[in-house]
Amino acid sequence: MRIDILTLFPEMFAPLKTSLLGKAQEKNALKINIIDIRDFSLDKHKKCDDYSFGGGPGMLMTPQPIYDAITSIYGYKKALKIYMSPKGETLNQPMVKALAKEKHIIILCGHYEGIDERIIDLVIDKEISIGDFVLTGGEIPAMALVDSVSRYIDGVLGDIASTEDESFSNGTLEYPQYTRPQTFHGLKVPDVLLSGNHQEVARWRSEQSKQITQKRRPDLIKK
Repeated sequence: MRIDILTLFPEMFAPLKTSLLGKAQEKNALKINIIDIRDFSLDKHKKCDDYSFGGGPGMLMTPQPIYDAITSIYGYKKALKIYMSPKGETLNQPMVKALAKEKHIIILCGHYEGIDERIIDLVIDKEISIGDFVLTGGEIPAMALVDSVSRYIDGVLGDIASTEDESFSNGTLEYPQYTRPQTFHGLKVPDVLLSGNHQEVARWRSEQSKQITQKRRPDLIKK
């Protein structure tokens, strides 16, 4: 998969070069390209924001640099163009899996009070939010989107099966997990996990998953 990210603050995306995502890019399982929107500003000071028509607090990102940045990307017409926005559809696991099937994604990160609406009208295919709260910009949501989607791309995780048995994979939250030592600060690993009985382990995990979901996210049970 190829992911192009448009931002006013490219330095914020350093984490994408580390850990599993960094390794995936090194072996070409994933290509992430960070584009500085300021490079496309026609203003001599590379200004990319202005006051909002009609008044209101804060500044708004102007359309020209954004439009030119997006249309400069090779294959942008066929790519899925996403704007990270609190007004967008809330990101969830089914959406993540669907996005992972795309060959090319372009992600626009807004900042300040947002972007000129005409950019959304002209070139954006989908608006996505990561929750009912507001951040200073779209960079952190964009990283969350890239990280979650990348896990479903071959070559990113050491074992793709890791995505099949985790929170939200089957509509519930993940069961508790334990590793060595068997006793830590007086707390012991449940005996069933040491029994070697795979059917009993599976049954225990399923029941724990249901109990945790019922307690913490009853809305998932209703769904």
